[in-house]
Amino acid sequence: MSFFTLIILAVALGADAFSLCLGIGMAGVNRKQILIISITVLIFHIFMPLAGWYTGELAGALLGRAASLIGAALLIYLGCRMIWDSSRRKGRETGIRIYNFNAWGLALLGASVSMDALSVGFTLGAQQVDLLRTAATIGLVAGIMTAAGLACGRFMSSLVGERAQFLGGVILITVGIKLIF
Repeated sequence: MSFFTLIILAVALGADAFSLCLGIGMAGVNRKQILIISITVLIFHIFMPLAGWYTGELAGALLGRAASLIGAALLIYLGCRMIWDSSRRKGRETGIRIYNFNAWGLALLGASVSMDALSVGFTLGAQQVDLLRTAATIGLVAGIMTAAGLACGRFMSSLVGERAQFLGGVILITVGIKLIF
């Protein structure tokens, strides 16, 4: 696999993380959260292709679907909550809400956006690739795209004010529905 092909693959795998984190960024994140979430997604995008390589297709198919459904439900819930919060705050002057993720929430977030990297790991076993270099590249690109999504969402939030939380909720619901299908 050429380096250009690897970068294209990594960008495709990081697209879910970018779009999801755009919505999270609109809800409100600080710099520390951007760093923590980005590193979490980076680690999952390194681990998942390796796990896919070692666990086999059957286990991955079962785990992938269950994790996708759990992740989708979590995203839809967060999106609905953001929309609900934005509708209750109309007319009240409150700052952007900063969402806090605990370790379990970070793990679910990382797993939900990296399930496609797990399935890519299965196919990498059949290819003549340097698995560690490939997984590291996928993880690095996903981490950068996550940080970019969070930062863009944070910036958009400051531009559009309280509508940003509503729009962020819509984005999270859309990504959650996409994970189901």
